[in-house]
Amino acid sequence: MIPRVRAPELPQNYSWLNTDKPLFIKKLKGRVVILDFWTYCCINCLHILPNLKYLEQKYKDSLTVIGVHSAKFDNEKEIENIRQAILRYNIEHAVVVDRDFRIWEEYAVRAWPTLIIIDPEGYVIGQISGEGNRDTLDELIQKVIQQHQDKGTINFQEFSLTLEKQGQPLITPLAFPGKVLATPRGLFIADSGHHRLIMSSFDGEILHLIGTGKSGLTDGAFNEAQFFAPQGMTYDAENEILYVADTENHTLRRVDLKRQVVEAIAGTGEQSRNIYPHGGAGLETALNSPWDLVKVGNTLFIAMPGPHQIWEMDLETSIIKTYAGTGAEACVDGSLTESAFAQPSGITTDGKELYIADSEVSSIRGVGIVEPYQVRTVCGSGGLFGFGDVDAQGEDVRLQHCLGVEFAQNFLWVADTYNHKIKLVSLSGNCQTILGDGTAGLQDGQGKNSHFFEPSGLSAIASFLYIADTNNHAIRRVDLNTLEVTTLEFIGLCAPDVCIPPNL
Repeated sequence: MIPRVRAPELPQNYSWLNTDKPLFIKKLKGRVVILDFWTYCCINCLHILPNLKYLEQKYKDSLTVIGVHSAKFDNEKEIENIRQAILRYNIEHAVVVDRDFRIWEEYAVRAWPTLIIIDPEGYVIGQISGEGNRDTLDELIQKVIQQHQDKGTINFQEFSLTLEKQGQPLITPLAFPGKVLATPRGLFIADSGHHRLIMSSFDGEILHLIGTGKSGLTDGAFNEAQFFAPQGMTYDAENEILYVADTENHTLRRVDLKRQVVEAIAGTGEQSRNIYPHGGAGLETALNSPWDLVKVGNTLFIAMPGPHQIWEMDLETSIIKTYAGTGAEACVDGSLTESAFAQPSGITTDGKELYIADSEVSSIRGVGIVEPYQVRTVCGSGGLFGFGDVDAQGEDVRLQHCLGVEFAQNFLWVADTYNHKIKLVSLSGNCQTILGDGTAGLQDGQGKNSHFFEPSGLSAIASFLYIADTNNHAIRRVDLNTLEVTTLEFIGLCAPDVCIPPNL
């Protein structure tokens, strides 16, 4: 008979979020407990959050989920940054900050994400790594509840917490804007936390609100359409069409500014589980967290962090398919079919190469779209744990989870997200810090005297650079002649349901 293993107790003196007091395994006797070992940079960890929410709601009188945040990147060890991630992803269970990986080691965890299942008597009864296990978990929880109901060892009662969002509701005009796009028509902002797009003039006048502000997948007029945490955008000026990576809907959307309607053009609304190179008709092919996109001729190129690949969509035939990347999470240069990426989250182009912010390897990659169609690493170590903050050349450069990249005037502007900096990279791989001193904060000023908080998106037009300063809920403007940073004010903009929107 296999001996039963009692769940190690959670440390008493660690920091907790989404609760006003620590939770203890012994005090949760009578309930099924799931420990979710996660880190907020990890796309796979984010993918299982909806499954956990489903299970928490289904078994709210008998299941307690506890997030165990075991940080990969240095920036993710900061309590305030974890709090912001909890708000951004609307996490409604308690989270313990697993400093120094103590809980991780006590539970013998080896990968993100890992779920540990504990029965109502405090014994570990299962461990599942990876994503896509909702049905397996559901069956196991049902079975455990029935067994312990028969034994009289389950305690049915609702469990309440004091959530971070109760003390810090998202009522700012912008909420965690992920990307920004500067075009001759004006600025487009992915107001990701409010599930909508905003079109404004460069002076902050609101021209269009696109989306209701409630998460969903609905096509139609601007005031009826719904998005779910939209991110990257690219603009077809000739036809006045904005293409959008509707990230958490796993779809691509087309915003027709002439007709003022939103339509899905690719994705089924369900997350793809296929990480191998494949493709098919746009609306029949499931996608996996499209995050950013750029248009070259009649082709959309898409940074797809879910399967760690770059995809392409032919806008004439509506065929969408893998362009580069085997599906392995790694940094492998070479041919398109041999290459590998690690959560590519930003994309731009000079017309010959795509340039990718490859976030989990903290590197900038080049991907050929003309002969010889090769993938290279422009700068960064290319290792999953090769991160830091070092200005240098090529593989000596250290970035930290870069999410944004923009080609302008023969250079690459990079949002070095977890270093809270904006850097300038030459196409040969020389990297220099231009904006921010590495301190997380909101401070206008010149060059390195400015402060940012996890900037994620960049877009340049004329002599200005626009920055989606995600955790500051702000759009920043940089005069590239003087490197003066200012924060844009948006006239009359407010959070959904906070005020009556302007009649646009």
